[in-house]
Amino acid sequence: MRLTGVFERQDDRAAEGAEQVDELTDRDRAVLALEARQWRTPGAKEAAIREELGLAPVRYYQLLNGLLDRPAALAHDALLVNRLRRLREARRGRR
Repeated sequence: MRLTGVFERQDDRAAEGAEQVDELTDRDRAVLALEARQWRTPGAKEAAIREELGLAPVRYYQLLNGLLDRPAALAHDALLVNRLRRLREARRGRR
C-alpha cells in the first residue's frame, strides 16, 4: 500500500499468513504527538488535524482509537496511551 503526501511510506508487509511486525509508522507517531498536545479549543485541534496530518477529524479519531490497542503505541508513549484507554473505557461505561 502506498500513502502519498506528508506521510509517504511503502508497506512491506507480506501477504496473508505472514508474521506482522507491529511498528509505528510516521503517521502513527504524528497522530500520537498531536493528541498529546494541549488545546484551548476543539476548533484549533480540528484545524491542526486537517492542516498537519491532512486527515478528516473522523478518520483521525478512527486511527487514534486503533492505535490505543497496539503494543507499539504503548511502548512509544505509555502515559498518553494509558490515559486515553482510561478515558475510552469510562465513555464506554456511560453508554
